Amino acid sequence: MAKKQIKKVVLAYSGGLDTSVIIPWLKENYDGCEVIAACADIGQGDELDAVHDKALASGASKVYICDLTEEFLTEYVWPTLKAGAVYEDKYLLGTSFARPIIAKKLVEIAKKEGADAIAHGATGKGNDQVRFELTVKALAPNITLIAPWREWDLDSRSAEIEYAKKHGIPIATDNKKYSMDRNIWHLSHEGSDLEDPANEPDSSMLLISKPVEEAPDKAEYVTIDFEKGEPVAVNGEKLGAVELLTKLNEIGARNGVGVVDICENRLVGMKSRGVYENPGGALLYYAHRELEYLCLDRQTYHYKQQVGIRYAELVYDGMWFCQLREALDAFVNSTQQTVTGSVKLKLYKGNIMSAGSKSPYSLYSQEFVTFEHDDVYDQADATGFINLFGLPLKVRALMQEKAGK
Repeated sequence: MAKKQIKKVVLAYSGGLDTSVIIPWLKENYDGCEVIAACADIGQGDELDAVHDKALASGASKVYICDLTEEFLTEYVWPTLKAGAVYEDKYLLGTSFARPIIAKKLVEIAKKEGADAIAHGATGKGNDQVRFELTVKALAPNITLIAPWREWDLDSRSAEIEYAKKHGIPIATDNKKYSMDRNIWHLSHEGSDLEDPANEPDSSMLLISKPVEEAPDKAEYVTIDFEKGEPVAVNGEKLGAVELLTKLNEIGARNGVGVVDICENRLVGMKSRGVYENPGGALLYYAHRELEYLCLDRQTYHYKQQVGIRYAELVYDGMWFCQLREALDAFVNSTQQTVTGSVKLKLYKGNIMSAGSKSPYSLYSQEFVTFEHDDVYDQADATGFINLFGLPLKVRALMQEKAGK
């Protein structure tokens, strides 16, 4: 039975089985609508020429291949890095902040093409459906959203393959063990034996980082420079965002850095176990935090830690284009005005260790903290400070004594 009248749909297309099947399914179930495929290149390493041809062979009338890698890093990754946002202490949000930039491009293409609907291949059990659709609602509130996984009866991979064969859709012959999502920032692994949290992740799944057992037996040092909280150079070499992260990914990967195993709380209510590879991201987060230790005062740093938690939740929940995240950005950017300097890290078999940091805006003063003789700090001043700081404790204790407690 034909559904709502839709003339033209822009589909978030990856070239995988799901989105390839969605093209003829949309045409079949939405009264022969035109389907435009849009593929976002955010550094996932796909052969995009093959993706383009496969979309046309699957029935798309037009294909957009959009290189968004630079924008992805500078407009989505760097702000999240500056916020120190990490979801549940481990997840560096690699899939989470990739979805809003993709959905934003879908909206741009839909408006350009005069499309009346946007479709995606996210399942009804995951977070991505929320991230895609909230972004569309924020940027194009009147456009129709189509989520085939919440409508069709293709409830298994074998059913999709059978549908693809029936409709003459070219499908890959490989059968990947894990469900993976990749971009220049990370690679995620879910499913298969990982669905049992009692199972140790098999190191053979790692496609970017070396297992720690295979990392070099000699430590490697790397220096990262920041300007106002954003990374600008590696080992003294000024680099653009894409080149910089590519280099750090290589350095971190060969030292087995940035592999995390987490059983996280999905927005939709269930827990999900995943393994993430984030070699370059792990180095950037560690170095950025080291520089903040030097450059931010106690009150600002502690409050910013709370902001980082909330910021991570917003990104994870698909609320990138909400007013609160934009307001938090203003706070974060204010704190980053002095987060400029250089951080040296020591890498050894999956470990990241501090090896020194410096900044022209450092709040550290050797004159004040030295254990040697100094003329800038009168230790006797501490007596009055402690008396005043501890006065509430003393008053309460006196009250308790008086009350016979």
